[in-house]
Formats: sequence, C-alpha cells, structure tokens
Amino acid sequence: MNTTATNAPLVEQRADPFVYKHTDGYYYFTGSVPTYDRIELRRSKTLAGLKDAETFDVWFKHETGPMSRHIWAPEIHYLDGKWYIYFAASEEEDIWALRPYVLECSGQDPLNDEWIELGQMQAADGDEKSFIDFSLDATIFENGGKRYYCWAEKTGGQFAASNLYLAEMESPVKLKTVQFMLTTPDYDWERIGFWVNEGPAVIKNAGKIYISFSASATGACYCMGLMEADETADLLDRNSWKKSRYPVLATDYDKKIYGPGHNCFTIAEDGRTPLCIYHARDYENAVGDPAVVPQSDTRPLEEIVADPLYDPNRHARVLKVKFDANGRPLFEFY
Repeated sequence: MNTTATNAPLVEQRADPFVYKHTDGYYYFTGSVPTYDRIELRRSKTLAGLKDAETFDVWFKHETGPMSRHIWAPEIHYLDGKWYIYFAASEEEDIWALRPYVLECSGQDPLNDEWIELGQMQAADGDEKSFIDFSLDATIFENGGKRYYCWAEKTGGQFAASNLYLAEMESPVKLKTVQFMLTTPDYDWERIGFWVNEGPAVIKNAGKIYISFSASATGACYCMGLMEADETADLLDRNSWKKSRYPVLATDYDKKIYGPGHNCFTIAEDGRTPLCIYHARDYENAVGDPAVVPQSDTRPLEEIVADPLYDPNRHARVLKVKFDANGRPLFEFY
C-alpha cells in the first residue's frame, strides 16, 4: 500500500471507517454504508486489497422499533476469544434516538458465521446518565490491564453539545464504572454548525495514550482534535488529560480533501508503521442523494438535497502517522 497516496480513496463511499488487523493476518474493514441500513464487512491480506474485496452484509436493520434507522459507525473487535460489532442505531419512530448496540459472532468466521443481537450496551450499576440520550461512535481499547469504552453522547435534545465519555468495561456488553466526561467542545473549531466531539480512536506511543476525536458538523468544517495522557495515569481523572488547542487534521483546500475525520488507527503491512484511516470528501459542498434516503423520509426534495448526511461521497482514506521529537503523533497530508 502506498501510504503517501492520501488523495486516492482506500474504500469509496464508506464513512466512519474502521480497520482491524487480526492475528490471522487479515485486515477487517467496516464503515457506515450510504443507505445506513446494514452492517457490511470485508477483509484482505493487504490494505489496498480492501478496495475491491468481496463485501458481506452480516446484519440488516429492523423494520420498526430499536435498530430500525441510522445504522452508523460500526466497529469490529475481537475480545475474549469472540468477535463483536459495536454500532449506533435509532428507530423509524424517533430517528434521532440513537443508542449503542452490540452484536456477537456465533463462530470464528465473522464474514460467514451468524451474528447474534445482544441488545443495547449496558451502563454500570448505579449509572443513570449513560446511554439515556443521543449516543454513538463507541470504540474500545485496553490500557494497564483494563478495558475501556469511549463514546459520544449529548443530552438535552438534538441540538445539545456532543461530549466524549469514557468508562471501564465489566464485560463486552456492560460498563464497570460510571461515565467520565473526557472532553466537551471548548474551542471555536469544535463548534461550527454543531457543538461536537465524536468519533474517538486510540493510538499509543512513547509511554503516552492518545485519543483522537472529530469535531463540528460533518461538512468541510469537520476536523480532528487530540487528547493525551500518560499510559500509567488514572484515565478516569480529568487531570490526567491534555487537549490540543488546535485541530490536528483539517480540510486542505489545495489537495481537495474536505472534512477529514472519524478515523481509526491500524498498522501497515510492514508491522511497524502506524496508519490513520479516516474519511473525507473530494469537494466542499455536500449534496444529498435521494437514491440513498429511506423511503420513510418524506421530506421535500430540496430538504433532502441540502442534507449532508445523505451525500454518499465520504471516502475512506489512509495516511501515515509520524511523530514529533516528543513522541506526539503528527497527521499530515503529503
């Protein structure tokens, strides 16, 4: 894979990309499909091979009720000897009632074995705040012998601020600790269109743990920020974390990369080079495509066309992560 060819999409029309390199040597890829109605997986021995790899639709949305609308941002993880998929979904009756859900694979072949619904992710005992409102974009990571769940949630309705929360996990489907607010939109670059922190992803280097996140609305203003802490620190303590004052990755008008964000991290085929997999458009102004809008969406055509959520051309892309003299990750288009 030519990791410097950032202008060439890794996988076209797949927003919120997630790549997991398993011990079998395969890269497993998933992301939001433009119709937001299913979860798709593909795999390849090489990153470049993901582009044309066979796709497997492993789960479809329900017709009504929970998990019937806006199937967003799936991630596939291998935990305790089993495959899990974490994703967000709403319902036809309340399209913004997004909540986090979990699937478990019945076998060791995630492309062909059956996926079982485990329901909504469960809050810790006594936690009355987690997953009670618009919740999405969960990721999972381990540090210091503990497993953590990091997600975006906003309370107070659709137009409230979206914050990032962190908690230790008790099991693949339940939290062990109450939510800890990792970051809220503090700066102007996090407040364009909407006040947003979402799409967390984790990378470690030189004794530090870094959580990248995406900010602002999903158009050209979409960008990435960075949180950092010592790996040995208490990750559920606000004083352990430092936030980047400015975005670490943003629109590059010269290179025609618009709204980069919602990334994940993986490793190149050489087993050493860290890579950032993110999505972005090739143009500035998103245009909704009626062909990918659910039939239940009866809005006038002009409203659909103006809705950037239904512009399918957020492509998954790749860039090589470098580090500065202090070991802090650098995200640069080449």
